[in-house]
Amino acid sequence: MAVPMPTPATRWRCSQCGNLTRFDVVRSTRVREFVHLDLAGEPRVEETELLAQAVEQVSCRWCAGTDTVEIVERVDAGTGPDTGSTAAGRGGSSDTA
Repeated sequence: MAVPMPTPATRWRCSQCGNLTRFDVVRSTRVREFVHLDLAGEPRVEETELLAQAVEQVSCRWCAGTDTVEIVERVDAGTGPDTGSTAAGRGGSSDTA
């Protein structure tokens, strides 16, 4: 099952175990490279241009599920519920005399 690459707004998630961070990815790439050979004939790639890329398979590293990886929306760390770090939480307005 082909799964698209994540974008800045999405991420992969294994629907079987909930994994969000560890995946094995099989992909095909087509590149153009500028190869420089030194005087001894040793090649060194100096430039690489990605021409095409196709994700063939994504599997979960934790449970080895292959048809269980899906794309989900990425949750930004700054948009979650209040963490309770207010003045009252530090003893500001909750003190009694």
